Amino acid sequence: MSIVVNLYYTGKNGAARAFAEEMTSSKIADRIRAEEGNERYEYYFSLSDPETVLLIDSWTDQAALDAHHASPLMAEITALREKYRLTVRAERFLPDTGGIPDKDKEYLKIRR
Repeated sequence: MSIVVNLYYTGKNGAARAFAEEMTSSKIADRIRAEEGNERYEYYFSLSDPETVLLIDSWTDQAALDAHHASPLMAEITALREKYRLTVRAERFLPDTGGIPDKDKEYLKIRR
């Protein structure tokens, strides 16, 4: 059962983008992607809100996410968040075991 967490980092004067860029250039993001159980760790930039960056963070299960939260990488992430004075909002999603309904497949033009 995958767990997806959307994290919205918000700052001022480009701070959220600078945070994401430093997470990438410092290789912290790569180290997170290499952690056991990580399925996805990607940043996205909003066209409507340039002061917010979305991180889509996906893990195989709660144990993998808990191990990540207990890892030394969390201190590095926290330090960077503080450096850029960011606020964070989170959304957590669990898989839809029923799959995509046929009505939605038609709308999305998903091939069966």
